[in-house]
Amino acid sequence: MTFVVTEACIQCKYTDCVSVCPMDCFMEGPNYLVINPDECIDCSICVPECPVNAIVSDHEIADDQKHFIDINRELSQNPGWKRISRVKEPMPDHERWAAVKDKLQYLQHAHS
Repeated sequence: MTFVVTEACIQCKYTDCVSVCPMDCFMEGPNYLVINPDECIDCSICVPECPVNAIVSDHEIADDQKHFIDINRELSQNPGWKRISRVKEPMPDHERWAAVKDKLQYLQHAHS
């Protein structure tokens, strides 16, 4: 079992979660974070740190978010995505984006 960053993180990218991860398994993209499933030890420490509840267990993930299991795996292997272990400021307009649903279309896969 591993934890997965879901759609709620897109365009928000709160990083409170990364500072508590004992394995430093978060990877950062332009407007989203992912968890490397091969490094996650299922400790769940990151879950309560996310203010938008974007982190869930892959066994408890909602059906409409299951594709984020593959997205986390794929993007955690993307050479343009870098390991992140320190808190950074969230995205501009993060408060506005926190309530937006169906944000997959805004996910940026590569740094510009």
